[in-house]
Amino acid sequence: MAVLVLGSAAAWGVRAEIHAVRSSVRSEEVSSSKAAADDTNADQIALGKKIFHSTPDEAKPYVGNLLSCNSCHFRDGTVAHASPMIDVAKTFPQFSERAKRTITLKDRIQECFVRSENGHPLPENGREMMALVAYINSLSAKSLGEREYTGRGLVKVPDLKGNPQRGEKIYLSQCAVCHGFAGEGVGPMLPPVWGDGSFNDGAGMNKVEKMAAFVVKNMPQTKPGSLTPQEAFDVSAYIHSKPRPKFNPQYAKY
Repeated sequence: MAVLVLGSAAAWGVRAEIHAVRSSVRSEEVSSSKAAADDTNADQIALGKKIFHSTPDEAKPYVGNLLSCNSCHFRDGTVAHASPMIDVAKTFPQFSERAKRTITLKDRIQECFVRSENGHPLPENGREMMALVAYINSLSAKSLGEREYTGRGLVKVPDLKGNPQRGEKIYLSQCAVCHGFAGEGVGPMLPPVWGDGSFNDGAGMNKVEKMAAFVVKNMPQTKPGSLTPQEAFDVSAYIHSKPRPKFNPQYAKY
């Protein structure tokens, strides 16, 4: 009987040891998988930031102009009241007035590519899409504790009417040095504001009041916030009097 008890105890000890080893292996596998996932996510975030910063270079097949995401979402989507990406991912899915349906973050990214980038939709689960989603999600992870981020979107502007003639003078004196006297932009980092290299007429920025809200807070970059709301409306009206690409109705669902 004593031998049987000792044998059972020994068997139990072996089983316990096997269980401990298996648990350790499983734990190591989980840790290894998590590390690999973290590495993959880190790589995706880094790629997403590169695409965001230099979209025509990093997502060339899907871009039809010279604009990057960074052109309208300053400092890679981190500047308050310059349409920042901080905490944006948490707002999706959301109802879109333009699309008249509930859209996902991916849908919103597609909108930017076919409108602001005057390009083509990204593959739904392709390299570029997954990287941009990862990057935008990473910015949402940097929210201010439990408080809602207060710098989202653009500032509110008064209901004003722009004057293109006054706006031309403002543009030539304060904007042309960065955006070109013909609106063509200067180099890869100073975007065109009209013409073939700019956003198309289906983009959100193709509204005088929306551009004015962007301009009054963020322009000129050498002295942001120095224009009055009326001046912002005037220069936006001037820019909108110029030609730009037509939105492709094939992508109207975005």
